[in-house]
Amino acid sequence: MADPGLPRPAAALTSLVRDIHAAAAEDAMPELTFAAYRDFADTGNRLRYEDRYFRRRARLAARAAQALLDPGADLGPLADTLWSVCGEYSWALPAHERHGTRPEQCVDLFAAETAHTLAETVAGLGERLDPRVAGRVRDEVERRVFAPYADERPLAWEGFGNNWEAVCGGAVGMAALALLGGSPGDRERLGAMLDRSRRAMASYLAGFGDDGGCAEGVDYWVYGFGYFVYFAEALRAYTGEDLLAAPKVREIAAFPHRVALGGGAYVPFSDGSERPWLPAGLLTRLSERFGTPPPSVVPSLHDDHCYRWGHLSRTLSWHRPLPVPDEAETSSYLPDLGWAVHRGRYAFAAKGGHNDEPHNHNDLGHFVLHTHGESVLDDLGAGEYTAEYFRAGRYDALQPSALGHSVPVVDGQAQLPGRDRAAKVLHHGLDGGTLCFDLDLTSAYRVAGLRSLVRRFRWFPEGRLELTDEIDAERALPIDEIFISRRRPVLSAASADWDGLVRLVRSLPQASVEELLTTDHHGRPDHVYRLRCPVLAPAGRSVHRFVFELR
Repeated sequence: MADPGLPRPAAALTSLVRDIHAAAAEDAMPELTFAAYRDFADTGNRLRYEDRYFRRRARLAARAAQALLDPGADLGPLADTLWSVCGEYSWALPAHERHGTRPEQCVDLFAAETAHTLAETVAGLGERLDPRVAGRVRDEVERRVFAPYADERPLAWEGFGNNWEAVCGGAVGMAALALLGGSPGDRERLGAMLDRSRRAMASYLAGFGDDGGCAEGVDYWVYGFGYFVYFAEALRAYTGEDLLAAPKVREIAAFPHRVALGGGAYVPFSDGSERPWLPAGLLTRLSERFGTPPPSVVPSLHDDHCYRWGHLSRTLSWHRPLPVPDEAETSSYLPDLGWAVHRGRYAFAAKGGHNDEPHNHNDLGHFVLHTHGESVLDDLGAGEYTAEYFRAGRYDALQPSALGHSVPVVDGQAQLPGRDRAAKVLHHGLDGGTLCFDLDLTSAYRVAGLRSLVRRFRWFPEGRLELTDEIDAERALPIDEIFISRRRPVLSAASADWDGLVRLVRSLPQASVEELLTTDHHGRPDHVYRLRCPVLAPAGRSVHRFVFELR
């Protein structure tokens, strides 16, 4: 059972508590109309419904936190909110309902999170909450989530080996810990549900290599690993077993720090972002357990646009001041992912991997150049999630397509998706301070006459990248070398210049710049500039060298 209430939060969280009170005071709960619900099926648009859904979750999380922080709080508004959430047609998102047989019993990420929020709220408030409200909450959690979870039939996400397993298994497991266990029959049922959650956690961990790297990017590390840690610590409190003791977990805990670019920026590969939000409670607990850096930013309630109870409640419960460890290493290499990162005054990152990763982008050999707090040669991260983004039309979207990355187009052919489209790491190492990273990209392409394409990076920490593409061809092949930025480069006969931040030093007689207007992950306009530098690879072996200078 959950402990009643929440502990008095650390003084550093004063602004977070203020955010909670302000959000709890807002009156209206956005209505989830049928028109909004059917929008995804009719148009493929997710954002219009999800905006309303997550504003409702903001009210729920804020009012639950306020009630659990303040024993004297008026529970009337929270009771109304709980009652309203219990009346929703489905706790799952319309985009996810294909993962269940019935919408109202679809255990997706957000149905599981909703059950977790409601369960810990009701358990924590105990007799303070009107029994009619508490009884309805328990009934709805049972009907919508516990019943399908206790059923032995497989759930759609079991076996995914990604964030779904950790979030769904962790959130349902924590909900069960909060509400079950009061009778022998309950305890037996709880044990079976916890076993299912343990299996989900084992599958989640199996999705990582020994380097602890998260192919989905830092944002999804926060999501999946966050819920893994929250469940692991709840399970440890209940049984004494420690899922965090698994050897791989220490490496996973270090992942975001190994792909940091500096100043709060991180490598934005896959469906990630350059400035992800890292929950303060999660970082605190990992720092205590593994010595990783503690949080350096005071959190806001609105950092998480989905208003997840796991992140909020554990930040309120766990966050405390901790000493900052010694300076982290400047160079990181994740051999299972095939990511190389170097940070300092300037930062550089490049990736290998394969083109069937979770939240995959066709991006073998892609790289980022970071200066003055910005990735100038950039990765676009996640696009707007629509129906087609996770179906056959995924690579028609700019962000996951090869044409949205700084990788070559060979004889008009971009990189292809698939597990067999893999970069082979030929070499990685430091040579007198210079980072050397060589990748064989040949299998990424299906081009008649292309025998091999090897991309070599030489990164000099003083702000210089030498990029060399070595091509072996049976016939002459036209190559478009592509470089992606959100800044428009200015071209001259001997260079391309991105606002004085990065300069490409090379004769560019045929180079051109394309302006592309897309939408970002949140549906906002996103201007992208694609520099095309045509070269001709003659029959036989040829070398094509590009030098970038950072300022």
